[in-house]
Amino acid sequence: MIVERTRLDEVLLLTPRRFTDDRGWFCETWNRRDLALAGITVDFVQDNHSMSAAAGTLRGLHYQRPPQAQAKLVGCTRGVVFDVAVDVRAGSASYGQWVGVELSAENGRQLFIPAGFLHGFVTRAPDTEVQYKCSAYYAPECDGAVRWDSLGIDWGLTGAPVLSAKDAAAPAFDGWQSPFSMETPT
Repeated sequence: MIVERTRLDEVLLLTPRRFTDDRGWFCETWNRRDLALAGITVDFVQDNHSMSAAAGTLRGLHYQRPPQAQAKLVGCTRGVVFDVAVDVRAGSASYGQWVGVELSAENGRQLFIPAGFLHGFVTRAPDTEVQYKCSAYYAPECDGAVRWDSLGIDWGLTGAPVLSAKDAAAPAFDGWQSPFSMETPT
């Protein structure tokens, strides 16, 4: 597996090696031992799978606050997404900065997003599917969101996104108080 640092050091881009033949291909998308060698020692406890029917569907920017903060390993298994992570750890030198990468079924790349980061994505194709591992179970009392258009992220949209009611009503980043810090364990 190829592991690349993004401009936000803790957010990693992973490209599993694909073994191809006349039938198609095979790859390992997660291997505890190999990822530990790359510094990822997160214990994943839950897998999620979403499907977005329309291109331009934007999900995010989401987080789960402590004590149920989640690290995620995100991949796109059908279609294409622009996947985004935003550092929201108070005291971090990169607080409020974001990184975005294209994940697709074709490129097979995955994004590792540590706890303490917002996460969101926008679909670039219809019927896009995203699968991701989480390091904590879903806890509705810890669930939160920040408005998608309040951080200057270039989502590459050509029109208004398709949003959930929750995402449309999320607070803007400027008025939001982060529950994460560099000193507090997530």
